[in-house]
Amino acid sequence: MNRKCEELRSLMPSAPLEQRVAALEVEVAKLKRKLEERETSTPWWEQIVGTFENDPIYDHAMRLGQQYRQSGRPKFSPRHKQ
Repeated sequence: MNRKCEELRSLMPSAPLEQRVAALEVEVAKLKRKLEERETSTPWWEQIVGTFENDPIYDHAMRLGQQYRQSGRPKFSPRHKQ
């Protein structure tokens, strides 16, 4: 459990209702700010776009992955016309 939760818990039983509500309002405001920051920040996948552009090692890894996936697929032989 994080330190803030522990502080709030220690306040709750002995503090007057007004103090408890004020402490909760502060925490809710912090959570709202964090949520707003998260909503306006660039998604992680957009932050890493282009990271491996022109990287021969990455291209090689992708080719190996594709070869591996294709090796697991059933191989069909062409049908002979009669």
